Amino acid sequence: MKKTAVLITLFILPIVAYLFFASGVNNFGRLPVLTDTIDVKSLSANDIALENKITILGFLGSDIASRRGNMFNLNQKIYKRFHEFQDFQFVMVVSEGLQDQVDDLKKEIGHLGGTEKWNFAFMTENMITELFNSLKTDITLNENQSTPFVFIVDKEAKLRGRNKDEEDGVVFGFDTSSVAELNNKMVDDVKIILAEYRLALKKNNADR
Repeated sequence: MKKTAVLITLFILPIVAYLFFASGVNNFGRLPVLTDTIDVKSLSANDIALENKITILGFLGSDIASRRGNMFNLNQKIYKRFHEFQDFQFVMVVSEGLQDQVDDLKKEIGHLGGTEKWNFAFMTENMITELFNSLKTDITLNENQSTPFVFIVDKEAKLRGRNKDEEDGVVFGFDTSSVAELNNKMVDDVKIILAEYRLALKKNNADR
């Protein structure tokens, strides 16, 4: 009996655990779509595309200086962890005429790592508002067209998030001023959407 128990512990239980978690990823590892269509035409004027990219979308507006801490949090907790994925990018929306401030921000972020997947889109106030409103969230921009929240947008330019979060119900975006929220929620959700596309790619390759 002792030998049987040892064998079950060493061999059977790990297999059962693996099958359980693998099943969970396949059946439940999809990040819900919260908004089907985002108006991305204003981004095309900046030669930035959301299609075929997994995008972290943020709105700095004219608050670049006051959002530096938020961007450093985002860089350390999200960008550094996931930037090596080929189809992953950051897009930060900025008010027109602030290129010099963006250059300074990129230099500061660059001291902490690469910035090759940080993209900045310069827009008028109306363009920023139009893009943001198309996300259809419960979050608002401040008077400077800025918010500390960032959003996960998939390869079909659809907003992803949580629709049954235990604490907040629907989660449209993630507060970059909260390291805890980035660590405890956003990291997990980025992992899920990356895994979702990897699984889809493997399935397509297998079908061929």
